[in-house]
Amino acid sequence: MTLILSRFLTGFIILVMFFNVSCNENKTEQEVITHKYTNALAKETSPYLLQHAHNPVNWRAWSQEALEEAKKENKLVLVSIGYSSCHWCHVMEDETFENEEVAKIMNDNFINIKVDREERPDVDQVYMTALQLISGNGGWPLNVITLPNGKPLYGGTYHTKDQWTKVLTKISELYKNDPKKAEEYSDMVAAGIAEANLVEPAKDFDAITKDAVNTSVENWSQNWDLEEGGEKGVQKFMIPTNLDFLLSYADLAKDEKAKNHVKNTLDKMALGGVYDQIGGGFYRYSTDPFWKVPHFEKMLYDNAQVLSLYSKAYTIFKDDAYKDVVWETVDFLDREMKDENGGYHAALDADSEGEEGKFYVWKEEELKSVLEDGFELFSDYYTISKGAVWEHENYVLHRKRDDATFVKEHGIEQSKLNFIKSEWNKKLLEARSKRVRPRSDDKIITSWNALLINGLVDAYKAFGQDRFLEKAESVFSFIKSNSFQNGKLVHTYKKGSQRKEGFIEDYAFMIDASLQLYGVTLNTEYLNFAKELNKTVEQDFADDVSGMYHYNEGNTLIAKIIKTDDGVIPSPNAVMANNLFQLGHLEYNTDYTKKSKLMLSAMVPVITESAPSYSKWNALLLNNTYPYFEIAVVGKDADILVKALNEIQLSNALIVGSKVESSAPLFKDRYVEDNTFIYVCQNTTCKLPVKTIEEALIQLKNF
Repeated sequence: MTLILSRFLTGFIILVMFFNVSCNENKTEQEVITHKYTNALAKETSPYLLQHAHNPVNWRAWSQEALEEAKKENKLVLVSIGYSSCHWCHVMEDETFENEEVAKIMNDNFINIKVDREERPDVDQVYMTALQLISGNGGWPLNVITLPNGKPLYGGTYHTKDQWTKVLTKISELYKNDPKKAEEYSDMVAAGIAEANLVEPAKDFDAITKDAVNTSVENWSQNWDLEEGGEKGVQKFMIPTNLDFLLSYADLAKDEKAKNHVKNTLDKMALGGVYDQIGGGFYRYSTDPFWKVPHFEKMLYDNAQVLSLYSKAYTIFKDDAYKDVVWETVDFLDREMKDENGGYHAALDADSEGEEGKFYVWKEEELKSVLEDGFELFSDYYTISKGAVWEHENYVLHRKRDDATFVKEHGIEQSKLNFIKSEWNKKLLEARSKRVRPRSDDKIITSWNALLINGLVDAYKAFGQDRFLEKAESVFSFIKSNSFQNGKLVHTYKKGSQRKEGFIEDYAFMIDASLQLYGVTLNTEYLNFAKELNKTVEQDFADDVSGMYHYNEGNTLIAKIIKTDDGVIPSPNAVMANNLFQLGHLEYNTDYTKKSKLMLSAMVPVITESAPSYSKWNALLLNNTYPYFEIAVVGKDADILVKALNEIQLSNALIVGSKVESSAPLFKDRYVEDNTFIYVCQNTTCKLPVKTIEEALIQLKNF
């Protein structure tokens, strides 16, 4: 297939590569009072689509009706995909899509469709795969030209006005002059997309071994940056899923190298400019290898997962700096990303007033004015020196050393430094609040909010603060009330939105969140909701050929998507395999555990070869190759003991409890009035019940 496809790519690849520029920045929308043009996007609720509602291009949102119109009129389809905080998306809009001459070419020759990739990740993934097949890379804006049937004929990213005009002309001429060649080419690309989503189902569990885990980590470790943390490269992404797995691996395998690497990475991230030192919360990634200068966009999915990561790390390292990160990130989310009706928004832009980071960076004179006598100590703490200037005399606040080193150097107590920092932050946050704020993408995405539920639950486990659990339950209630309709989840919610699509990531992540809430609250309503969603997944998303789950319902796209690799969020198939593993152990359901193992077994070859892209699978591999325990707490004080157990890092245990008599397998015939017992079990075999956590831990150690 690859050889055949490559023959059809001749003549196209040079054109694509010449025009290809990927997007990793963003821009602030310019408010317009009057509009010469208004298109169908004015009826949408997506911030990204609304930004294009007054282009002279006759944009419309993705729909089957638009494709049917293209077939009826025999017109090529132009699909342009982006998101609200994408810098180059807006540059191309300003230069190209707002140009009346270009718009006339587009309107005369194409059916023009705009897609918010966060609203329709299924459409984005299909055409991103096409672009990667055609050009070997990808990015946003993602612009594809397809036949009326949706099969890609051309793919590229950012184009200048002149480049785009040439592309439109050349592709339009090709289709008119040689439609057969165009059709053959698009068939090959579509076949390549289908091939990229093939998963060979497993027939046995032979590949599931400790050697596979160890090999994957050994191969991966060659690319660790042991000096600055993270992966080697000119940019640094956090990827919490990777670090979370490595924490569990280091704990179970007693791997000090992995443990030290994670600790170093967490420390560097928290000290760096990639973390908002004044307002809390992490930016999307670092533009340098030192975590110093970020891309200033803040995403909900990053900060949700970081809550889980630093909370888990705290249970292992007991580092108060990690506690501070969790506290400050929760405060940031509540202050700047929480919707007034509940739920949390998708993202904050990097730019304000047309400048990246303007809301977050500081000039020296402004710091002196705000802090007055406190500036000297502040400048030492946050590296305000001529050698640390970013650009335009601006500073990105970051630290070179931790608090323990700083207080020793300056001869002050940690408690005093904490007070001083608190005063700095109050003054600077007040000054910052007077600036023009970055724009918020106020879509409430189900899967990302589910990640936040897990982050808040993990914070509750680590620190025992009831407010974290209350927040988690509040987010769950919002999603269930607003994004769960007629037994189905909706991917994005916004008042007035007509979106009805739900994707496997929404179901997988919400099942996971429901199970996590059940584990800490003992409330079986969460377990029942997880089981209800799981039933829907089996009915609507199961792929019989691969044994996995396809990304969306139905078959309206040109190829089905089987999403197995992690990205900035975990693979939904890996999360589903973990869900089945959990449900199997909760209910002693061997069908669930068998399916989970078959899914995992199919992935072992890519796990060992490309571990950083398959960490969620690797976490499941870890739990299948090291002893895995069920810890059931039954009795009147079950909630107290469960809470205490959760403060201990147990990488290979399911902790559940019941305060009442229950027929569930882990609790059946184990309730004794006025007593509370802990049962440590493995593979349906249990030790004698004990009353204390200390005794239970001894049983775990000597099982």
